[in-house]
Amino acid sequence: MLAGIDLTVPTGSLLALLGPNGSGKTTTVRILTTLLAPDGGTATVGGHDVTREGVAVRRLIGLTSQQATVDGLLTGRENLELFAGLYHLGRRQARRRAQELLERFDLAAAANRRVATYSGGMRRRLDLAASMVSAPRILFLDEPTTGLDPRSRAELWSVIRELLAGGTTILLTTQYLEEADQLADRIAVINGGRVVADDSPAALKRQVGAERLILRLSRTEDVPRARSALGEAETRPGAGEREITLAVQGPDHLRHTLDLLHRAGVVVEHVALSTPTLNDVFFELTAVAA
Repeated sequence: MLAGIDLTVPTGSLLALLGPNGSGKTTTVRILTTLLAPDGGTATVGGHDVTREGVAVRRLIGLTSQQATVDGLLTGRENLELFAGLYHLGRRQARRRAQELLERFDLAAAANRRVATYSGGMRRRLDLAASMVSAPRILFLDEPTTGLDPRSRAELWSVIRELLAGGTTILLTTQYLEEADQLADRIAVINGGRVVADDSPAALKRQVGAERLILRLSRTEDVPRARSALGEAETRPGAGEREITLAVQGPDHLRHTLDLLHRAGVVVEHVALSTPTLNDVFFELTAVAA
């Protein structure tokens, strides 16, 4: 459920929507793509009102949803020609457009194979190609790389960068903070159906503060005790199950932190410093807004 959001995506840029599960990311996409009618407020896509001018909006957009839309029983080429037919392209034009997209998305070698034999990365590239059949000016990508291995994800990122370079405007929802950091011109963080931050990745990181102190403990069961000793509100879970992080608060902070943990009987195995990441931004903003 949305509680009222305000977003703007400049032409030719990529806005990434981040937020916990249930925060409203997919609902936002469904409203902007005319799949769901809003209860109130206004939204325009490409200058057209999504409620009153739904047909005009749909002519401008492409959508890659969380679930694959391609047919596993058809070949890659047949899928693209089918989508071209839905956009009322003639048979010759449909074949030409399908071939263009197969080459653009590095699927030409597998064009005549059934999609059921494709890897996960190939399916997602075909999904993205299908959303580009009508050469949309505006593209909605709803968690397009979920479940992909790192190599397939990187390949899809490359395709998205090419689309941006060609002038496509993109709204991306993602569960991967690194993905937003790599691709987005701006990031909007949604929590509880509201936008709690909207800025460039670099600016959002600066909001969190200076360096982060990363502590890896010798035992997982010591994590609750360590967070209690240092203050629950001041610490965050780290990347590993034995890690906690907290903001650096001056040159004597490390010594003070280690003294507190020593008195609490917590053994620290490793200490490191890092600059703020989007993980830090995410935890900070969603915790504050919760």
